[in-house]
Amino acid sequence: MSDRGLSFDDTSSGRLPWDRARASSAGGNVRGGGGRLTPGRVLLGILVAALAVVWAAPIVWAIAASLRPFEYPLGSGSIWFSHRFTLANYLKVGSLAPFGRYFVNTVVVVVMTLAVQIVTSTMAAFAFANYRFRGDRILFQIILIQMMIPTAALLVPNFATIRFLGIYNTRLAIAIPFFGSAFGTFLIRQAFLGIPRSLVDAGIIDGCSWWQLLIHIYLPPSLASITAFGISSVSFHWNDFLWPLIITSSDQSRTLTAGLVRFTQLGEIGAQWQYLTAATLIVAGPLFIVFLIFQKSFIESFVHSGIK
Repeated sequence: MSDRGLSFDDTSSGRLPWDRARASSAGGNVRGGGGRLTPGRVLLGILVAALAVVWAAPIVWAIAASLRPFEYPLGSGSIWFSHRFTLANYLKVGSLAPFGRYFVNTVVVVVMTLAVQIVTSTMAAFAFANYRFRGDRILFQIILIQMMIPTAALLVPNFATIRFLGIYNTRLAIAIPFFGSAFGTFLIRQAFLGIPRSLVDAGIIDGCSWWQLLIHIYLPPSLASITAFGISSVSFHWNDFLWPLIITSSDQSRTLTAGLVRFTQLGEIGAQWQYLTAATLIVAGPLFIVFLIFQKSFIESFVHSGIK
């Protein structure tokens, strides 16, 4: 045909003319409407800003309180601008508690717990996803029921078990009750179930053993879910307070959060808030800094794992 608008010579680029027209129209619609401010967007922005202020206010208050000179109580004057800021509270806190020992204990407990959890949760998830055996669903439901049991309800039996094993006041005692994770088993199993069975069958035909199936077929597509579980596990055990406080009795094995108790008993009238806020920021600081550095990777791992 002589009409250029209907000529098929435009297919040299690999796309038909009407395909390019449709794409151009869609692109124009997106560009035209993407920059408009609507009442809904404005309202959403205000809501997000308000939530950000609510979440940031305690952190900002703690920073201001920790930088306030100790000789000026929090009840006198404004906490924000009534006095000069100083780092003396942080130096004093460092001399009152062995934060180096606390930090080492915390890292050892978190890494030990996470390493064992990944192994046990991955193995359990592989068994539930790859094999069918009598009672597998009932057993899996029993594991899920564990997530419904409050942690405080298990303090007494866990403490009795630790005393029976003779490992009271050790880092192993802090970690051992968490060596199995129902949440990790559930999350990784769901990721394994998303792997095509034909891929697994191909591996079996090629002579793969069970551990080769796990390493080469199941694990690579499931790294996002494992990473998401690792982030939640590290965050929980880094901030865990009650169990480390109960199961330890000396600075030799206490974690950072359990060490904060020292700063609630410094004065006759209770906590010294300048010292307590400084110590709290020292405890939360490493995890907060790591999140700021790797926040993009963290968010992507949760999105890809299916957690909303």
